[in-house]
Amino acid sequence: MAISDELGTAKSVWLSRAKIEYRERGAGPPVVFVHGLLVNADIWRKVVPAVAEAGNRCIAPDWPLGAHSTAVPGVDLSPPALADMIAEFLDTLDIRDATIVANDTGGALVQLLMVQRPDRIARVVLTPSDCFESFFPPVFAPLPKLARVPGFLWLLVQAARLRLVQRSPLAFGWVAKRPLDKDIVESYIAPSRRLEIRDDLRRFLLTVHNRHTLAAAERFGEFDKPVLLAWAEEDKLFPIKLAHRLVEALPNASLTAVADSYTFIPEDQPAKLAELITWFIAAELAAH
Repeated sequence: MAISDELGTAKSVWLSRAKIEYRERGAGPPVVFVHGLLVNADIWRKVVPAVAEAGNRCIAPDWPLGAHSTAVPGVDLSPPALADMIAEFLDTLDIRDATIVANDTGGALVQLLMVQRPDRIARVVLTPSDCFESFFPPVFAPLPKLARVPGFLWLLVQAARLRLVQRSPLAFGWVAKRPLDKDIVESYIAPSRRLEIRDDLRRFLLTVHNRHTLAAAERFGEFDKPVLLAWAEEDKLFPIKLAHRLVEALPNASLTAVADSYTFIPEDQPAKLAELITWFIAAELAAH
């Protein structure tokens, strides 16, 4: 599971279809974090401490997206099923009025959650994420087809061990503006060296299609809870024009542009993101 002690106490919970490992830190209104493809809760390690210290209960799970340590063999890992898994996680821990914070692929899953199971959500923070037609964005669009090629995922994992590859657009080069810590990269790529984790990853990749995010977008009008779009001005994968489209489509959304960052704002600008999350929660609670 995620290795960063900054995320808090290591815990786990059994859902009907999977065991989910997570970290928890702080007390107060619940904040649940949803990471993206081929990373785990470690991506939030620089964000959680400040959000927790501001008086919030931060819960950062490792979702089965290729960097998780507990395999979920045979489980439906399509985007709608994963959105249901997030909802079941909230149900099982009896988390109410949650602030959901999402990044990258996790943002697509949370958009599905917003229209499928909004009942336990109080508000949402979306950082640069797959949405509309961009699920996946063009540079990663071949992945679902390539995942069908025998041996491709093994080769991808082996290549990801090379520092030069890690800084390429096909790895972390276009998601993080600055090189990631070596131990964190290892946390992200080590689980997928195991066959059973790659099998989980393959089942997810084979079901990725923008019909899921487009269908969610058609129902955005049903979700009238506050949404903060904390979007990177320089994002190469998810241009900020996508955030403007989300603002137009969601009834109660606002946009804050974040400078000097790519998709992984939790890596590039963690202090700014923590500040925005805590401000958003405090402002919404004060308004009610």
